[in-house]
Amino acid sequence: MRRHVSLVGQIFAILLLTLTLEFAVGIFLNERANHLSLQDDEARRLAEHLVIARKLLTEQPADDRHALALQLTTDRYDVHWTPSSPPPPPLAPGLERMRRQIINWEPTLEQSGLWLRLASPGRVSEINGGLRLADGSWLYFGMRHSGGKWTFTIGRMGLAMIPVLALLIVGGLMIRRTLAPLRDLTRATERIGLSDEVMVEEGGSNDVRNLIRAFNAMQTRIHGLITERTEMLAAVGHDLRTPLARLRLRLDNLPENEGREAMEGDLTEMGEMIDSLLAFLGGEKNGEPPVRTDLAVLVATVVDAFQDHGKDVDYAGPDHLEMAVRSLSLRRAVVNLIENALHYGGRARVTLERTAREVLIRVDDEGPGIPRDKLEEVLKPFVRLDGARQRNTRGLGLGLAIVARAVELEGGQLILANRPEGGLRAEICLHLPGHAPNR
Repeated sequence: MRRHVSLVGQIFAILLLTLTLEFAVGIFLNERANHLSLQDDEARRLAEHLVIARKLLTEQPADDRHALALQLTTDRYDVHWTPSSPPPPPLAPGLERMRRQIINWEPTLEQSGLWLRLASPGRVSEINGGLRLADGSWLYFGMRHSGGKWTFTIGRMGLAMIPVLALLIVGGLMIRRTLAPLRDLTRATERIGLSDEVMVEEGGSNDVRNLIRAFNAMQTRIHGLITERTEMLAAVGHDLRTPLARLRLRLDNLPENEGREAMEGDLTEMGEMIDSLLAFLGGEKNGEPPVRTDLAVLVATVVDAFQDHGKDVDYAGPDHLEMAVRSLSLRRAVVNLIENALHYGGRARVTLERTAREVLIRVDDEGPGIPRDKLEEVLKPFVRLDGARQRNTRGLGLGLAIVARAVELEGGQLILANRPEGGLRAEICLHLPGHAPNR
């Protein structure tokens, strides 16, 4: 899964790229200027050395010129003399500029047939050449650099990188500190509606301060709306349950017959509808904190309760499996899935399993299943696929929506799939700490 770079990382990368480009361009231009200056200086030195060597060799008899050439050889220049020589090789194109510089410095070398060549192709640090003396003999010479250009350049680049790296580190720390209020804002944003208000302290630049101020004001309005809706729903629930309770009392005074049994069923269904509606419309504000809970005991207890009422429900899984969850909302989710399985399939098989990365709660039924293109739609509130399942559907179609919300609060996933052997599998995936998927 693709990982997104944080804002600090992006700004740091931009800063690094900008400094690197500026540094590289500056080094290139500086080295280019130094190289041209160095080439001019070398041409002048070589011209002076050639004029002196030519003059001394011309003044000496031929028998003494070999010994004199050896005396004129230095660590930087090699000098040789020969009475005759084959025609000089063609001039290397890259050395034409140096040849013209030598002649400009010493015009007396214009008629000497001066030529230059590279000692080895591509190695500018070693140059050979020759020139003709007045008697037709030839003076050969070689010029060597004390060090390669790249060695010189890399050394300078290494020294220049020290302040650049120091600036990057200081800049990165300053950027991180400047953006610290944004990290606090991000954490607070994730908690909106899940707990009490988390007011973020204003800090940073003016733009960041304005953003935090607007966020705090928005958070206050949202929590006010959630609180108002919760209180209103509590009042509505109380008002609706009161007449239902009176109806039940009056129903108890009626004689036993089919009509009374049907009315009791209707009252029970109305109570369940009110409970599911209030549970769903209660909003995301949930005062129940995650606590260490034995999921195996929780699921097994729910299964036992159904078995006590004569329902065909069984449990397979470990005896103990602890995890930090919101036990009340998760219990309601498991109950809803089992009721859903019993209603459409007549029986429920509940399985609890722990893997290396997650805890899985599976509820399998033997009902007709759900069309593949409707598996996501049934998780939406008030959706009832009567055409896909039996038509004696009860409730408001909020059972799976309540499960999906409870699982979302735990940071998990609810997955619905049709089993190959028939029936529906509802699976709650609760990610273990440190293994939550990247969003």
